[in-house]
Amino acid sequence: MILCVPVNEDGSVDPRWGRADRIAVAEVVDGEITSWQEVEVSWSRLHDEGSPARHHARVARFLKDHQIETVVADYVGEGMMRMVGTMGLTLCLDAHGDARDAVVNAAP
Repeated sequence: MILCVPVNEDGSVDPRWGRADRIAVAEVVDGEITSWQEVEVSWSRLHDEGSPARHHARVARFLKDHQIETVVADYVGEGMMRMVGTMGLTLCLDAHGDARDAVVNAAP
């Protein structure tokens, strides 16, 4: 399963999903992380450039390009929640603490 989580430089879950600077893309197999890649997305800067729909499209493209199946986050807004649902992805909210632990806990 491929999951993603917004991550701070110290490895903790960044509470700012739509304004995150880095997103970790992880593959989890049998409760173990088999792949972990952190991607600089700069959404904190890009968030207010253009309309909310444009930003959601940017995030959707990232999710699709990285074949994300589950989004792990502390919180997402209503619009982002609808977008993730429309894409058929699983959304696991209230994630906090160590980002790697959050991803493993969200994987089935």
